[in-house]
Amino acid sequence: MLTDSERALARAVLIHGPIARSALTNRLGLSPASLTRLAKPFLDRGYLIELDDLADGSVGRPVRPLDVAPGLGRFGGVKVTGDAIEVVVTDVRAGLLAERTEPLDSHEPALVAAAIARTIRALSADPLDGVGVSLGGAVLDGKVRYAPFLEWEDVDFASLLEAELGVPVALENDLVALSEAERWFGLGRGIPGFVVLTIGAGVGYGLVVGGEVVRSDEAGLGLGGHIPLSDSGPLCQAGHRGCSQAMLTSGSISAQVSAALQRPVSYDEVLELAAAGEPAAVTVVEAAADALGRFIALAANLTFQTAAVLAGEGIGLFALAEDRVRGAIAAGRDPRSDPVRLYVDDSGFVAWARGAAAVAIQAAVDRLRLD
Repeated sequence: MLTDSERALARAVLIHGPIARSALTNRLGLSPASLTRLAKPFLDRGYLIELDDLADGSVGRPVRPLDVAPGLGRFGGVKVTGDAIEVVVTDVRAGLLAERTEPLDSHEPALVAAAIARTIRALSADPLDGVGVSLGGAVLDGKVRYAPFLEWEDVDFASLLEAELGVPVALENDLVALSEAERWFGLGRGIPGFVVLTIGAGVGYGLVVGGEVVRSDEAGLGLGGHIPLSDSGPLCQAGHRGCSQAMLTSGSISAQVSAALQRPVSYDEVLELAAAGEPAAVTVVEAAADALGRFIALAANLTFQTAAVLAGEGIGLFALAEDRVRGAIAAGRDPRSDPVRLYVDDSGFVAWARGAAAVAIQAAVDRLRLD
C-alpha cells in the first residue's frame, strides 16, 4: 500500500495535473530532490508520465509537468434511488464515457446488484478497475446501515455487487460521494472550503472544509431536510411548516401547483408554466427561490464557507429564478460579509453517479502498490 506521502503525491497529480514539479513541491511541502525520489516509482510503473517541456515564465530550464498516464483506468459509478439506477462509466478523472438510466423493478438487494451488473456490462465491454455506488442512507464499511428509499437495513451490498462483477466496489452515502466528486474533479476543485446543496426528490447538504469532505455517521439522516425556511409555507410529511423539504423538493412544488390548477403537474411543467407567467406556478416558484436563497445564506453563515455548489435533479429552479435566489442570499447575510460564490452543477442524476465513480477512483488510488 502507499505511504502517506505517496498517496498525497498521487492524489495531487490526479486532481491538479498536469502540474509542474515546482507547484507540487509547494503543495506537498517537499524539496525538489524528495519529490524526484517520490515520483520515480510512479513513473517507472507507468502510473504517472512527464509531459513535453513547457516554459513557465521563470528563469531557467523549461519545466516538464507531471500527469496521470492516459487511459490509466475505467470506473463505474452508480446512483441508486427508490425507483431507478443511474449508471456511468468514467475515466480516471471521472470524465463521462457512457451513461444509462434503468428502472428498478425490485428493492431486493440481490436483484438490485444483478441489475447494476447487467447495466455496467452493457455500457462497458472492457473490465473496470472499480465501481462506486452511492445511495441515500447511512453507509459504513461497505454495508448499508439503513436506506429509507430502498427500505434496507444492515445490507452488505458491496459484497453482493463484488460477487456479481468481480471488481472492487466502494459504497458511500450519496451526499458524501457527490461532495468528493465536486472536490476532486468538479466545480469545487481548487476551492479549500464550500457547501454542497442539492434539491430534487429530497434536500441534501454536504460540506468541505480545509480541502476535506466532512464525514459523519449522521450523513444519511437527511438533516438538511427540515430546516425552517418559511413561516407561511406548506407542511412537509412530518408536519413541519415551511421547512426545506416542504419548500424545495420537486414533489412538494409539484403538489402545490397541482392543487392550485386542479390537475397533475410535473416538476418540469411547473418550471415551464412559471417561465410562461402562469400565476400559481409563479407564486410557488418565487417562494421556493426565496427559500433556496435563505438555505444558501444559512449554510454560509453557519459554516463560514463563502462558496456553494448547487446540484441535484431539481436545480433547474435556480436557472429560472436566479435573481430572486441571489436577492434572498443577500438578505440573509450581513452586508459586511463576503458575497457567496455560487457554482451550479446542472447535470442532474449524472452528477450523483459521477460522485459514486469518484469514490471508486479514490479507493483505487489507496489500493496502488509500488513494490
